[in-house]
Amino acid sequence: MDVSAGFNESSAGMEVIYNRKEELKAFDDSKAGVKGLIDAGVTKVPELFVRPPDELAEEFNSCKANLQVPVIDLGAIGGNDRREKVVNEIRIASEEWGFFQVVNHGIPLNVLDEMIDGICMFHNQDSEIKKPLYDRKKKVRFESNYDLYNSKSASWRDTLTIYVLASDQLGPDEIPPVCRATTVEYMKHVRNLGNTLFELLSEVLGLNRDHLNALECGRDHSFLCHYYPACPEPELTLGIGKHLDPTFLTVLLQDQLGGLQVMHKNQWVDVQPISGGLVVNIGVLLQMISNDKFKSVDHRVVANLAGPRISVACFFVGVVSPPKPYGPIEELISAENPPLYKNFLVSDYFAKFFSRALDKSRVDDYKI
Repeated sequence: MDVSAGFNESSAGMEVIYNRKEELKAFDDSKAGVKGLIDAGVTKVPELFVRPPDELAEEFNSCKANLQVPVIDLGAIGGNDRREKVVNEIRIASEEWGFFQVVNHGIPLNVLDEMIDGICMFHNQDSEIKKPLYDRKKKVRFESNYDLYNSKSASWRDTLTIYVLASDQLGPDEIPPVCRATTVEYMKHVRNLGNTLFELLSEVLGLNRDHLNALECGRDHSFLCHYYPACPEPELTLGIGKHLDPTFLTVLLQDQLGGLQVMHKNQWVDVQPISGGLVVNIGVLLQMISNDKFKSVDHRVVANLAGPRISVACFFVGVVSPPKPYGPIEELISAENPPLYKNFLVSDYFAKFFSRALDKSRVDDYKI
């Protein structure tokens, strides 16, 4: 199948007939993803990836701020005085930015580099090897745009998704062989880092150090291993559109190409890659249980003429199964600070999330 199908020119070679439903199905049925389009030799962005005219017009008139997301050195948490300084830095970043980068986080540089290389090797395999994993019901799957049929425009990326649920143990042999060893090693390290971050965030909230870990905010998690091919017309599309993360916390490993942007004071800010650094951001679920003490903020990934860009997002999502209610933390609630959100189940939240386009991930459904 020609995965670049979707544009049918008339015999005069001028008129273009576009049927979005048919093009979406052709792209999905190819099971080759965006890389399949590149391999097929496309030189223009297919219509299904082109952003709506109003978005493109807004983009033309938008501003970009020359700022830098806070960078926090976790190597300074050994002594009490230094730990207090780090906690305060995380407080400022979580309340004002919703994002920060961490360095000296304890994960060896070679583990980070090998994880990037392993994911790149997976995506660079022949499409026939990846096709058996192209199934949105699998715990470990290859996909392109989970919200393909709900979004206004598709995003220029492919993804290896790995769900790790405590209620349904994932066997290492379920991870593709080409990246299995590096992925298992990275998972082990990033889970430990997640525990440390939840400790620090608990202290920011004035709670006991183990509070968020006792709530099991990081028990279940998923890894989205993104591949952003070089794009022939990056001004027309996005790697990932504007959205909030449906998580308690996200830890992102990115290569040195760049492309991640954060919305700060109504301006997009580039999150410049740092060698050995990891990006951390507050998710919607943590905003809700912190009763808006922390803020989850919009972010996106721009498309790029250069590529591919590789990133690996670890989403800490709490307890999916069996059902466990979450809500604003009792110790943070008072007469002066009443609860702003209803209690919720993570499974219910995700059912709503996956039924919508990515940019519809908001907190309004749970506001009191």
